[in-house]
Amino acid sequence: MKKLIAFDLDGTLAESKQRIGEPMEALLGQLLEVARVAVISGGDWPQFETQVVAALPQGTKRDRLFIMPTTGTKLYRFEGEAWTPIYAEIFAPEERDHILNALDTATQEAGFGDEKIWGARVEDRGSQITFSGLGQEAPLDAKKAWDPDFAKRKAMQAILRKALPDLSVNIGGSTSLDITHKDIDKAYAMRKLAEASGIATEDMLFLGDAIYPGGNDDAVRAAGMDTIAVRDVEDTMTAVRAIIACLK
Repeated sequence: MKKLIAFDLDGTLAESKQRIGEPMEALLGQLLEVARVAVISGGDWPQFETQVVAALPQGTKRDRLFIMPTTGTKLYRFEGEAWTPIYAEIFAPEERDHILNALDTATQEAGFGDEKIWGARVEDRGSQITFSGLGQEAPLDAKKAWDPDFAKRKAMQAILRKALPDLSVNIGGSTSLDITHKDIDKAYAMRKLAEASGIATEDMLFLGDAIYPGGNDDAVRAAGMDTIAVRDVEDTMTAVRAIIACLK
């Protein structure tokens, strides 16, 4: 029986950058009664706070929840009466400047310089710098239509990997590229989670909507950890109901 259930966020627990819905809120509360739970995604803490933490039902066992922003390079736990940062693997100033310069160049080389955007395209999340093709505030419909086959982001990813050979550049979300220290992916996050929780990875289960070759959740499967591939939020809810029934 699994002791900890880990989830991707956007496309798995909620629509992109949207608060989790009421049915999922209730299911997470029920799941936390029978297991530890982790949420791992490329967004930073404020995004998790809006999408997940603020949606948790009253009485939820928050101390059993691991919030892992920026692909697990940060960890937050509920301690006492507040959410507390446990660790953060922050870029040095010179690393950050080098990444921002590379992004400026790559945006032009990839032909994205003149596209309509909503809000800032580049977000410095401390331990991760994220490029969003249509900007951080783009509407969901536009995001879904922009790069469904990953071709645009793969082109820019190739440019950035040449410019930043000592860093990781991974496709994330529906329009984004995430830049982190080398070898950071969701398998790395799961290993960090094992260290933080004291629960072995073989006692964990990960659910994500991008568990397929090239998907940003697939590193977990490729590392030999147990996973469930879901298509969308509804699929996740079906899986969670089954998990709760098994763990009770």
